[in-house]
Amino acid sequence: MNFNGYDYKERKKKVEEILDNTDAVKEVEKFPRDADFTYTNGYKAWAGAIFVDLRDSTSLFSKQDYEVEISKVIRGFTSEIIEILRKDTDDTELKEIGIRGDCVYAVYSTPSIDDIYDISNRACYINTYMKMLNKLLEARALPTIKIGIGMATKKTLAVKAGRKSSGIHNLVWIGESVAKASKLSDLGNKDAIGPIIMSSTFHHNYTKKATDKEKGFWTKEEDSKYGVYYHGNVIITDFNNWISSGMQ
Repeated sequence: MNFNGYDYKERKKKVEEILDNTDAVKEVEKFPRDADFTYTNGYKAWAGAIFVDLRDSTSLFSKQDYEVEISKVIRGFTSEIIEILRKDTDDTELKEIGIRGDCVYAVYSTPSIDDIYDISNRACYINTYMKMLNKLLEARALPTIKIGIGMATKKTLAVKAGRKSSGIHNLVWIGESVAKASKLSDLGNKDAIGPIIMSSTFHHNYTKKATDKEKGFWTKEEDSKYGVYYHGNVIITDFNNWISSGMQ
């Protein structure tokens, strides 16, 4: 590696080109395919985000004498959550999925109530999966873990950012949905709060499809930092029964 400095005089022209060539944002019912995003356009539509945040990861990662064991735990945590978040989707629905530090997340296009309800269903599968994972970890004398799951939805602006022709680019989500889901995930499984958290807007739309029984699973909370949110510890009954009966 031999960094010879940044050609700021030449790159100034590129920055001016970026600033001057971005077109107006287009509001759409549903985000288009990734190929339709360019470095000069932007789309605004309903997006739903889910963040699955590992509790007390600093303590877990600091166990230097157990690096192999912790690697197993993290891979077990990330692999199946990614599978649950991506299953039965295409790139018009699942707009982004990834890992940020100790958090697995996904962003979806949510033009309908069904799409928002679908995210909540995935959250319940993830919450139940953690029971399965922890039983498997216990059987191998590996550390068990807890998570917080945050969900939010809102009209959101998406723009493609990065450097053209470099191969380094991604969608940037401007608005409440992604940022709030990330923040809410930090609340889960702390201070008597359930592992799954919904923003107020997410909950409002979720209840349009949820049954009366499902609506009763959630508890309303409010504070100055996070506003109104709803939390619960909801599981998938058949999945949980299978876990409880020995997973055979």
